[in-house]
Amino acid sequence: MAVNGPLLLQAVSFTILLTAAAVCDIRRRIVPNLLCAGIALTSLLAFEPENLAGALIAVIPLVIARFFGGIEGGDIKLMAVSGLVLGFRQSLAAAILGFTAFAVISGIYTLIGKVRGRDTERMPHPLAPFLSLGCLAAYFLF
Repeated sequence: MAVNGPLLLQAVSFTILLTAAAVCDIRRRIVPNLLCAGIALTSLLAFEPENLAGALIAVIPLVIARFFGGIEGGDIKLMAVSGLVLGFRQSLAAAILGFTAFAVISGIYTLIGKVRGRDTERMPHPLAPFLSLGCLAAYFLF
């Protein structure tokens, strides 16, 4: 079985950059623009014109941020550039997986905080690790 060099390089780069974005968001609550630019460049390694539609998935976190708050610009940019790599269908799966994982873990964290008598509802949680997980799952599984 032949290995497609550009696809392998894209898979490795995408994984490293998403992992770095997740770590930065956990440590500093920021997704650096340089990492988003790197992911955008990674999309060029196996570019398909229809993948441009994947960037539209960033509308989901944009709408959530506009009406409910709690989502920063880095998370929106992360989904947009990841969409360039994934394409529309995989980006939609990534968003669903990422936001679902975030909701479940945040709910558990809040519940544990209430049981312990702590107010954790106003505590910000990093979103990029969950979005990155969703993007990687969509990239490798779908």
